[in-house]
Amino acid sequence: MSLEGQHPVNLNTLYQQVILDHYKKPRNKGELLVDPVFGKHLHNPTCGDDIEVTVNLDAEGKIADVKWNGRGCSISMASASMMSIALRGRTPDEAKTMMTAFYGMMKGEAGTYKSLGELQALSGVSKFPVRIKCATLAWHCVEEGMKEREEIDNKGGSANG
Repeated sequence: MSLEGQHPVNLNTLYQQVILDHYKKPRNKGELLVDPVFGKHLHNPTCGDDIEVTVNLDAEGKIADVKWNGRGCSISMASASMMSIALRGRTPDEAKTMMTAFYGMMKGEAGTYKSLGELQALSGVSKFPVRIKCATLAWHCVEEGMKEREEIDNKGGSANG
């Protein structure tokens, strides 16, 4: 008999614990990066969530550091914390793929989301449409920041001038 058979695991309880852990002890929250490759500040006027995310890339073009700061509900703060861990070490294209999967999970689209790892703890948010914006706010910061950076790079400009 498997361990799960002997000790049934309630995934909802486990997921709630993961979300609360990230809310109470947020990772990578605080002082934003001084000279980020990209960053974005967004506000959700519906609920008052307010988040800014900054990102740096390493020499290989992979996400080296993600810092965020803000205030809001437990869902938005936990999602930002979890995202800041999940994106590290990924290329921007890999981050975009992860964002697409995360948005799909938030919309309740059928699929396997094992690639999202711990982020699956937020899957229950899809049952509460009004909370989806909370869970995706930090992700939209990264997505919009990336787009703005790409536009600057395509024009041959610099984000700092």
